[in-house]
Amino acid sequence: MRFSGLKVIKEGLTGNRGWRPHWRDPDPKDAYDMVIIGGGGHGLATAYYLAKEHGITNVAVLEKGYLGGGNVGRNTTIVRANYFLPGNSEFYSHSLKLWESMEEELNFNVMHSQRGLINLFHSDGQRDAFARRGNAMVNQGDDAILLDREGVRQHLPYLDFENTRFPIYGGLYHPRGGTARHDAVAWGYARGADARGVDLIQNCAVTGIDVEGGRVTGVQTTRGAIRAKKVGVVVAGRSSQVAAMAGLRLPIESHVLQAFVTEGLKPAIDHVVSFGMGHFYISQSDKGGLVFGGDLDFYASYAARGNLPMAEHVMEAGMTLMPMIGKAKVLRSWGGIMDMTPDGSPIIDRAPVEGLYLNCGWCYGGFKAVPGSGFSFAHLMATDRHHAPAARYRLDRFATGRGLMDEEGTGAQHNLH
Repeated sequence: MRFSGLKVIKEGLTGNRGWRPHWRDPDPKDAYDMVIIGGGGHGLATAYYLAKEHGITNVAVLEKGYLGGGNVGRNTTIVRANYFLPGNSEFYSHSLKLWESMEEELNFNVMHSQRGLINLFHSDGQRDAFARRGNAMVNQGDDAILLDREGVRQHLPYLDFENTRFPIYGGLYHPRGGTARHDAVAWGYARGADARGVDLIQNCAVTGIDVEGGRVTGVQTTRGAIRAKKVGVVVAGRSSQVAAMAGLRLPIESHVLQAFVTEGLKPAIDHVVSFGMGHFYISQSDKGGLVFGGDLDFYASYAARGNLPMAEHVMEAGMTLMPMIGKAKVLRSWGGIMDMTPDGSPIIDRAPVEGLYLNCGWCYGGFKAVPGSGFSFAHLMATDRHHAPAARYRLDRFATGRGLMDEEGTGAQHNLH
């Protein structure tokens, strides 16, 4: 079933009776060539690229709940490629290029809006740091424009430019950055993978990983045992728990990150805006709601909910930056379980157990990485070779200390990333 303007008009005039389900609901088979644990954005993208790029279609994606019910549906939808360090810079550049062709490739509207992202800076030191970051982005082939105070005012006239405690010196403008509809991304990849023969198995929790002679042979699930030649673990904040089923201890802590959305308002915020003196970022959705978030809750947790002190902190930062939002009513908040690594950068690598592959540790960067992560992880699982843009995301960097990528310069404390 392909979407088109003509199809939409036809269905609208005939009672919408011609639409078919986007994907099948199959029972799991006894065996597959590859099993992907986790039916979120990264897992579904991996399955799609395994089928499309490598012709491997005897694949099952196992999801304990419903597809897209985890972090891919619990985020602030930001898409960007404004990373600084080698290893991160080329990966997110590659991922952004995949974002830009995603809707045409999947024949699915993921509402990707390149409205531009502006990171504000509030001191001479921050300006110098963002100038370096902007140069690195341009050298990578991406876009970056350093704005002075008046340049920011032209784009964001509603900010509090008279704030004497946190004066706005300028901002780094990333025009190709923006937002996308989070769950639509999951649906688009699910639809594309299913059309190529991948089995998407919902309500199928993995309860064990079978290992014989140091090699994976399959998984145990709530819907029976499934044999597999290769198993990929793509479960975000649950990475440590699932890896433990294979006897592995990962350098991961799981923390809660809250996000918030207000009632629908008239269009007011055209860009994604990031506050430089407090971890606060905001955009406006197509429904009119202001979508924003801030720091982690700073304690390890598997609970997909947050705490009130951090909610208060986020509101304070928002009011400091743009007092105009003060009368907006917050409709709801939610929490995603973030898999945090000691250096703030992800892991895409083979596990010490043969046939087991890991994709985890995305910290704050998970949503924007979905297409790049799926593409690179599929390449690794299919060829047993690292895809060049993700070649530095090795697990052994935490054992050797070589190749660490501390993007934020905050050291080896998980929750500070």
